[in-house]
Amino acid sequence: MSDTLSAWAPRILSVLRIVAAAVFMVHGSQKLFGVPPSEHGSPELLSFMGLAGILEFFGGALLLVGLFTRPVAFVLSGMMAVAYFMAHAPKSFFPALNGGDAAILFCFVFLYLVFAGPGPWSLDAARDEE
Repeated sequence: MSDTLSAWAPRILSVLRIVAAAVFMVHGSQKLFGVPPSEHGSPELLSFMGLAGILEFFGGALLLVGLFTRPVAFVLSGMMAVAYFMAHAPKSFFPALNGGDAAILFCFVFLYLVFAGPGPWSLDAARDEE
């Protein structure tokens, strides 16, 4: 059983990257395009939240296809750490109370991708085969 699970580990790494990126992109599309609609509205493009939307959407798109995975994941992990400490931590010490659960999870999933790489189902892997 352990050998079977280990054999699937690289592919599941790709699945983790794809799912996390798709969920992350929605946060960016909400800020940039208003889809899905948000009660907060769309921020100014050149504001801090506008920059976050750009990174979320376009960085998420790069992660989705697995292109430049390690550097993009590094930047997005840092962005999520900053977002947590700026927007969530001042509200409460506990993530369940300050709404920062997703920021922490994204931060550490992206940090993991910096070290683990994109997995075999990625453009990075396809480029390495050439």
